[in-house]
Amino acid sequence: MNLKDKYADLLKLGQELQINASEISEEGGKLKVRGTAEYQLAKDKLWDKIKSYAGWENDLVADIKVSNTDVYGYYVVKSGDSLSKIAKDVYDDGKKYMKIYEANKATIGDSPDRIKPGQKLQLPNP
Repeated sequence: MNLKDKYADLLKLGQELQINASEISEEGGKLKVRGTAEYQLAKDKLWDKIKSYAGWENDLVADIKVSNTDVYGYYVVKSGDSLSKIAKDVYDDGKKYMKIYEANKATIGDSPDRIKPGQKLQLPNP
């Protein structure tokens, strides 16, 4: 099995996260991935996936840049979401929900409990 096949789901995630790959190649027994994520959130999600592979350090080299650093990223609210659930997923800390609320008061309204599916929320940098 070649490395592109071994990491096919990682490469697919990179496409889903809209990471623009400038290079995906196999050289010297390593898969080299270079690209640019629009926001840090996408880069972090890709790295979380990379780190889920046992022994990735031995066969993968990733160099992912970020083009926009003004915010961490954006999130589209789904049914069943809450700001604390989003904060837990994004920042690993549900208590940071007020940070998301403060950045999106104009969209959400007077209460952090009033998010609606389809709303696009700005995620401030951690």
